[in-house]
Amino acid sequence: DVQLQASGGGLVQAGGSLRLSCAASGFTFDDYEIGWFRQAPGKEREGVSCISSYDGTTYYADSVKGRFTISSDNAKNTAYLQMNSLKPEDTAVYYCVADLVFPCYSDYRTLNYWGQGTLVTVSS
Repeated sequence: DVQLQASGGGLVQAGGSLRLSCAASGFTFDDYEIGWFRQAPGKEREGVSCISSYDGTTYYADSVKGRFTISSDNAKNTAYLQMNSLKPEDTAVYYCVADLVFPCYSDYRTLNYWGQGTLVTVSS
């Protein structure tokens, strides 16, 4: 079975940092495109950052450019999202996703494999 396990969320003060991890199993990691999405209360799920396992192409939402960094370690079947200079508006449940298409360029409702989500809360 394809499984994605997201971890690393927590409570942090504004300006702080967190690193999220997404451990994958049940599929060949480097055959898939990996992404991080988030969903804040009352808002639609949005793409935050994605990375191509083929060529390392990355995407960042404008709201996180310069603050977040996505990476992947294919040998460990794990993707990461380093989040620096966190703001209260970054508060959300963060999900990792894997698909054969580049997730950040797709409608999230069409994406196939999702982790369970990890909550990030940024206090002001």
